[in-house]
Amino acid sequence: MKKLIAGIFLFHSMISYAQRDNTTKVLSDITDKVKQYYIDKDTYKKVDSLFQSEVKKGSFNNLTQKEFAALVTEKLRTTIKDKHFFVKYIENYTPEKQGNEKEMEKLNNFHNSLENFGFEHVQRLQGNVGYINFKGFADPKSSAKVLESAMNFVANTNSLIIDLRENGGGDNGMLLLFCSYFFNNKTDLYTTYSRYNNTTDLNSTLPKVSGEKYLNKKVYILTSNKTFSAGEALAYFLKEYKLAEIIGEKTGGAANPVKDFIIQNQYLLLVPAGKVTSSVSHSNWEHIGVSPDQETKVENALKVAHAKALQHILKTDTKTELSIPEIKNLINKLEE
Repeated sequence: MKKLIAGIFLFHSMISYAQRDNTTKVLSDITDKVKQYYIDKDTYKKVDSLFQSEVKKGSFNNLTQKEFAALVTEKLRTTIKDKHFFVKYIENYTPEKQGNEKEMEKLNNFHNSLENFGFEHVQRLQGNVGYINFKGFADPKSSAKVLESAMNFVANTNSLIIDLRENGGGDNGMLLLFCSYFFNNKTDLYTTYSRYNNTTDLNSTLPKVSGEKYLNKKVYILTSNKTFSAGEALAYFLKEYKLAEIIGEKTGGAANPVKDFIIQNQYLLLVPAGKVTSSVSHSNWEHIGVSPDQETKVENALKVAHAKALQHILKTDTKTELSIPEIKNLINKLEE
């Protein structure tokens, strides 16, 4: 019996040692990626110090892979104060899947299609006001058609509300494509500097889009503290060029674009690897977020925007399916 107990103890000790060894490798690889790619070349020192301290305290002991990834994400974001850091455990991952880029693209497109490439709702509100509820920016190769359909649907409305209150960001190409629908001509919006290869890329709108552009009309963008990354960028640049009015809450404050890596064939790591600089303000929204033109509770933002759109219709004597008394009555209901 004593031999059996000793054997069990030894077995569990071996498992614990293997887990600690794997944890050390993962943390070391993350530190190396931060050293090579993070926009601030000295940040890896803070990361290394952080991980050493947490390992000594036993913070990563006896955690599942998902719990470990969530804790590392929290520690990185808190210590470095960059919300773009992200670690996620990948179940059933094999290097062969990563090696086949076409298969990975096909798989990503399939998963994005299950959420209609971020387009949750597109409708016409009373008073001929367009409404797009948009939750994420997928690869434009696959999502451009849905964007085209959405913009064609709202093309005949008098004003447009874009709901980004739950938009977590996504693909830079899709951001530029969406912005292009609101600019008459090609416009240089921002540059992106990458320290790891010392390059600066200019990001511009497209002169032509496949759908109907939305020009010279009122646009209202709804935001919350969950509006993030590319979602913030859409609000930031349309506000900067006075093409949209922002209504809701201040956004999350994550401007730095990321690169993704697979760590030890187990974890997805996102490292902020670039710095965005606006062509107009020569700044960005990192750490500070995008401030609304009209601050309101997130749950009231749609009513506020709809009422403002209707008030503008009255002010400009724009024709809608509603009579003036009906519009005034609707505004009163929305403002109750």
